[in-house]
Amino acid sequence: MIIRKLQLTGFRNLADLTLCPCEGVNVIYGENAQGKTNLLESIWLFSGMKSFRGAKDSELVGFGKPFARMEMDFFSAQREQKAVLTVENSRKATLNGVSLPSAAKLMGKCHAAVFSPAFLSLVQAGPSERRRFLDMALCQMKPSYAQALRIYNRALKQRNTLLGDLYAHPELEALLEVWDARLCEAGEEILQAREEYLTFLQPTAEQVYDGLSSSREKLNLVYIKKDNAQAEKSLAQLLNEHRREDIINKTTSVGPHRDDMGIFINGAAARTYGSQGQQRSCAIALKLSEAQILKEITGEQPVILLDDVMSELDAGRQDYILNHIGDRQVFITCCDPASILRLCNGKTFEVSNGKII
Repeated sequence: MIIRKLQLTGFRNLADLTLCPCEGVNVIYGENAQGKTNLLESIWLFSGMKSFRGAKDSELVGFGKPFARMEMDFFSAQREQKAVLTVENSRKATLNGVSLPSAAKLMGKCHAAVFSPAFLSLVQAGPSERRRFLDMALCQMKPSYAQALRIYNRALKQRNTLLGDLYAHPELEALLEVWDARLCEAGEEILQAREEYLTFLQPTAEQVYDGLSSSREKLNLVYIKKDNAQAEKSLAQLLNEHRREDIINKTTSVGPHRDDMGIFINGAAARTYGSQGQQRSCAIALKLSEAQILKEITGEQPVILLDDVMSELDAGRQDYILNHIGDRQVFITCCDPASILRLCNGKTFEVSNGKII
């Protein structure tokens, strides 16, 4: 995928703009709080996913503006295409002039991989961040996965609400069967997809980590269920066995929403025993591998979005990242473009007070 032109109106703090990037490395630089990350965020939204910063759709509209509009001309699937996103209270999308039922339907049409400073703490963070990593990658590769995830999360919310009501209304316990059935159907699809994805990810991540590491260390990724001692049991069995516990605690204790991705270096948990350098190398390996797997499965090279991460890495890791994304379109935000341009050729854009100079 190659972005030809990006046009923004009323988006965040950015002035109305038109950006025509090159097919290689595009460096977006300027002081802090000028709008650099907002520019990358606008590109990411065309993937059909929500903001990688966790922002609500309503927060994407500039202060005092009635709406935000984003247009992107891009080359993908062997043809020139155009996508348009408009945001008022929610997002609406069109692709090649055809209105889509929802912006999420852009998943699988526009491919991107984003790397932000928060991602460097992926190894140190709790399980929810690692589940989010898996879910974001799979949603782009398999739009059906995004649908299963939505169904699962809705059923989970309803089941937890029911669990909270059972103390006052124990006669409603039979209704748990309804929500258990919906959880299991979507949950088993989620579990299978995550485990299959890790089998794809493992060899690529291991190879990348080996290139980043200065010593002979092996990276290993393992899918860890909340009740891993009973990993061979179906989700239906586990929900049934934990029902009394769930009723007492008023929450669902097993399922994909409680699982984790174990990251190990030479058999030791990177989260507990890894140095900061090892943990960052793990995060970089996972993200670069995600982009590679995305290409292998979809057949499309994703656009790479690097949001202010280069300054937090040493020269060796900076060099490794840039050497491994040279054949893709890349957007990098930073305060000083000199450190990036010494490692590669590309196009620069200065952002000041929300304007492209």
